[in-house]
Amino acid sequence: MAETIKGLTRSSYCGVLRESDIGRKVTLFGWCQRQRDLGALIFIDLRDRTGIVQLAFDDATDRAVFDKAFTVRSEFVLAAVGTVRERSSKNPELPTGNIEIAVEELRILNKAETPPFAIEADNKTDELLRLQYRYLDLRRPDLQQNLIFRHRVAKVARDFFDENGFIEIETPILIESTPEGARDFLVPSRIRQGSFYALPQSPQIYKQLCMVAGFDRYVQLARCFRDEDQRASRQPEFTQIDLEMSFVDVEDVLDVGERFMARVFSEALGREVKLPLPRLTYNEAMTRYGSDKPDTRFAMELIDLTETVAGCGFGVFTSAVEGGGAVGCITAKDACGTLTRKEIDKLTEMVRGIGAKGLAWARLTPEGMTSSFAKFLTEDEMSALLEKAGAETGDVVLIIADPIKKHVLSVLGALRLAVADKLNIPREGYNLLWITQFPFFEKNEETGGWDAMHHPFTAPLDESIPYLESDPEKVYAKCYDLVLNGEELCSGSIRITDPDLQKQMFRSLGFSDEEAYQKFGFLTDAFRYGAPPHGGMGIGLDRLVMQLLQVGSLRDVIAFPKVQNMSEPMTECPSPVDAQQLLDLGIAVKE
Repeated sequence: MAETIKGLTRSSYCGVLRESDIGRKVTLFGWCQRQRDLGALIFIDLRDRTGIVQLAFDDATDRAVFDKAFTVRSEFVLAAVGTVRERSSKNPELPTGNIEIAVEELRILNKAETPPFAIEADNKTDELLRLQYRYLDLRRPDLQQNLIFRHRVAKVARDFFDENGFIEIETPILIESTPEGARDFLVPSRIRQGSFYALPQSPQIYKQLCMVAGFDRYVQLARCFRDEDQRASRQPEFTQIDLEMSFVDVEDVLDVGERFMARVFSEALGREVKLPLPRLTYNEAMTRYGSDKPDTRFAMELIDLTETVAGCGFGVFTSAVEGGGAVGCITAKDACGTLTRKEIDKLTEMVRGIGAKGLAWARLTPEGMTSSFAKFLTEDEMSALLEKAGAETGDVVLIIADPIKKHVLSVLGALRLAVADKLNIPREGYNLLWITQFPFFEKNEETGGWDAMHHPFTAPLDESIPYLESDPEKVYAKCYDLVLNGEELCSGSIRITDPDLQKQMFRSLGFSDEEAYQKFGFLTDAFRYGAPPHGGMGIGLDRLVMQLLQVGSLRDVIAFPKVQNMSEPMTECPSPVDAQQLLDLGIAVKE
């Protein structure tokens, strides 16, 4: 039968004890990491969320306490009372490695079965198994420290925004379904059968209404939900540090955003961030890195070969140029030893998988140049290409050609990252930068129409307004993303507050006035009653913590994450529900 904690109160956490505590009597609670029986000596490593301390039982220990320690096994829940003393055999690997607890009283608060995997840092057990027993996985010190770090970042956010005049306001979780890019998660109504709530992809409309209501500065650690394909940096439900400000333009919002990031780095990581942060326009980022979220910790920038190869003898290049497209390359320095023909074939398959027609290449080995296309070019044309590419002996040039320039840039951007991985190019530190002036519209290749790259409430640049209906490709937006080490942390914009401009924007996106009013009438109605100029952003808390800790997946910084198919292995949700529940909702499930 388990013992109780009656009469005991924790005096300290395990991992915080040090030599300065020698001679102090302490009461500790925790789990047995391991028990070592050496005959006349028994040691138990007691673990809590702060770390491990050694409990010692020897010939000076009361015999009943010693015998009880003999029965303790891994993951038993224990209470221990004893005196801190110097450890005779010190462990430099542990912060508490110079001390131990001479135990006077030991209580077994609960026994435990042998866990399905070891509770230890950097456990290599299959992740799916660990997620099935997530409550055990979360006992691991590295995951616990990740979540404690996340707590600290959230606290910095609340403190910073409070000090800067922001008011924390909760917005609804059950909302009207509105188009925001990803698919909505829908929630059926029992009272109004056949009608549905949506879970918010962001609090976008509500925070704008807070500005209309006069709150001036809003912030929320908001839960958001998006039904989209999963990857390492996505989860179907996530937390966003969401903020909105009145009477501001782009510079005001960016100032708050980067001062917040500097505060997070200082207080959570102990690192200083130099302000102001660097900036690139969307077009600059795509031209140089092939990505609107570039990892700038390494070079290997894209090189435009379009003019250099125009009129050359290689049809793949000339047809791309004549079709209004582009030819571009990256030059992998000193890569001949790694990028063999076999490895280049793998890269070729990779780029074909993301839409490229193929990959042209040239390897400049010490023995001479080999190339997939050199026989089609004159010696002068090849020399000009290599000069433009900045290629020297030992380098590998990888070239993409396509009649659509955007495809060339995006494929080269993906290729740049893949090559950096193959070459093990160091990517150390933290590089923050703003990406600004995104195109307002992007072509929908399925419908042939135009979609909003951000959301339909984003304000266009003033000089772009004349092109709204005549030339959508020339319309750029007052929006901005914050990027850290190749991951988008934040997205935001200045909002449209002119009802007439908002209607014009809806029409440009293919909404009739009736459709726009049906979806967004409450917002456009609100703007008729005096909407202040406003703008804001949403900073992904989970992704920020993931990047600061430099872990590989959001699952490492979320307590109970979903997996690739958006299920949770521990509870096995989503799952079928009772037939009566469906009947109450007026829903029939089609097999």
